[in-house]
Amino acid sequence: MKYLIKNATVVNENSQKVADILIQDDIIVKIDLDISDAQAQVIDASEKYVFPGVIDDQVHFREPGLTHKGNIETESRAAVAGGITTFMEQPNTNPQTTTIEKLEEKFAMGAKSSFANYSFLFGGTNDNLEELKKLDKNACSGVKLFLGSSTGNMLVDREEVIEDIFRNTEMVISAHCEDETTIKNNLAAYKEKYGDDIPMESHPLIRSAEACYLSSSKAIDLAKKTGARFHVFHLSTGIETALFSNDIPLKDKKITAEVCLHHLWFSDEDYKTKGSLIKWNPAVKTATDRAQLWEAFLDGRIDVLATDHAPHTIEEKDNVYTKAPSGGPLVQHALPAMLEKYHEGVISLEKIVEKMCHNPAILFEIEKRGYVREGYFADLVIADLNTPWTVTKENIAYKCGWSPFEGTTFKSEISHTFVNGHLAYENGNFSEKKNAKRLTFNR
Repeated sequence: MKYLIKNATVVNENSQKVADILIQDDIIVKIDLDISDAQAQVIDASEKYVFPGVIDDQVHFREPGLTHKGNIETESRAAVAGGITTFMEQPNTNPQTTTIEKLEEKFAMGAKSSFANYSFLFGGTNDNLEELKKLDKNACSGVKLFLGSSTGNMLVDREEVIEDIFRNTEMVISAHCEDETTIKNNLAAYKEKYGDDIPMESHPLIRSAEACYLSSSKAIDLAKKTGARFHVFHLSTGIETALFSNDIPLKDKKITAEVCLHHLWFSDEDYKTKGSLIKWNPAVKTATDRAQLWEAFLDGRIDVLATDHAPHTIEEKDNVYTKAPSGGPLVQHALPAMLEKYHEGVISLEKIVEKMCHNPAILFEIEKRGYVREGYFADLVIADLNTPWTVTKENIAYKCGWSPFEGTTFKSEISHTFVNGHLAYENGNFSEKKNAKRLTFNR
């Protein structure tokens, strides 16, 4: 199949230019002005923008074992509707992805079910170091450590184990950093005062800035000591941003950081109206934290934007504090939300593309994705920046059927999403054909 995208404003590699893009099979074969090809299906993208497909380095698609919340098929479909063409899924499923056998079983699930390109992180635990040593550095996107407990408790809490893992893999080690002792002590104090019905706005006080900083600073010190390639997931506090630098190119950094959309969008003031719908781990914190995260995101101390997409049913969420799980669905709405910040003058289109497309490709050394380049896989997003739409239950694609953005009107709409040259999504309609590929790496 051939497609010819005409008259698009292409946002790529810190520039914007009007160009045509010719796609043949799964590859971008030509980018130029006034391309013609009688055999190609033409898409007129006049007054629209083309971005590389978004790469989301942190999602929880709940398969296997938790598929009443979501699965690879439903959540990857929602991702494509949001312009996300590649995802990296986390190991806290049931069973957990902590052996090479279970990792390959997940890849088989992705090959069968996914609408978007896929890779999976291998979970490190207190007792699977020998299995980790057998893992080829190009087998998957990286290693994940839970240094604070979360859904599907995979807590790694022995310092000697963490050091051994840091010393025994060349892969990127990504971590959830929250200090477990601090959280347990805080929770006990709030339970003594309120029982199980703790006010939801107490969440950032229980899973506090102190808990985040203690864990991330300690882990970063250990990574520097061992020379490990270490990536801190979902920064949520201003104080942690001082732990990262912007003085060398991303490809040369050994210590990197990610922020998630919800920590850039919401603040603790929103618990009053959103309640458990914005209960995440780490917690959404203060407006001051949010402002400091934005500052670090824009100046290069924070390298990547992700979603931490983690659906639960609305019935699960509709519980008292101690029983309402943390996490929420975001893949369908992350790029429209960031484009809203562009409209507000907070961030440029070029910077959005850098943080959501280029940088994940650089950080994880992904082969031929994350850019609009000739010879690269044709993962492309066409966006209309002047077509407002409102998030409603009727247009939510998540299996769980809800979104923390319900009722929000976005100014920008994703009109087309290509996955490996296949038009997977067009103006609200999904192709039922799956054309996703397992990620490959240049390591």
